[in-house]
Amino acid sequence: MYQAERIERFLAARYPRARIAIVAGSTARSERTHTSDIDLLLIDDDLFADDAQGSEAATFEFEGEVLEVFAYTAAGFETWAHRGIAQHRPVIVHMLVEGVPVRPCPGLDGLRARWGAVLAAGPVLGETESRFRRYVITDLLDDLQDATDPLEQHVVAGLLFERIAELMLLADGQWIGSGKWLPRRLRAWSPERADRLSAPLLAGDFSGFAARVGEELELAGGRLQAGFVR
Repeated sequence: MYQAERIERFLAARYPRARIAIVAGSTARSERTHTSDIDLLLIDDDLFADDAQGSEAATFEFEGEVLEVFAYTAAGFETWAHRGIAQHRPVIVHMLVEGVPVRPCPGLDGLRARWGAVLAAGPVLGETESRFRRYVITDLLDDLQDATDPLEQHVVAGLLFERIAELMLLADGQWIGSGKWLPRRLRAWSPERADRLSAPLLAGDFSGFAARVGEELELAGGRLQAGFVR
């Protein structure tokens, strides 16, 4: 990895005691663009001067590069990893399992294997959460079908894409993502269904998009409105 030497210099300057250092994101995949930063996951119980500190998310500029650092003690990583799992967006777990180690250490393989099994198992969408998600989508769908103002249509359609894409993934035991990662995960899971959902939205055909959302909502259990209790 051509950034490895720069990362080592950064670690020596900022986190010299880091035993585990993993590069993730576009740098790890060799897919960097001119705006890409370097995503770096650090794990070590001696990272911080304050023994009470368990985590830190910080952005640095170093040698002309921007580094997004996610630093944890072992206990801090456990806490934040479980939060991500509960939210169905285990970002730092993906970093751990899918990233490229710059500073491996004894125990890293076991840690990656353990959390890799969690990723492979996928999220569990409970009935209560499923009902709430279907209720929100039903409400947004009605809003889109009633909207006549172009700005309202675009805003509601964007929200509706996020909600229905998340439901499609979760209903099949797939992890979700935020921002650019949501369409990426949707396409990786089912290119055909992703294209069917997104094609009318990209064309500005809000009526057609609403119809596709309705189809996917039915597959996930159907509309939910009257009788729903939060």
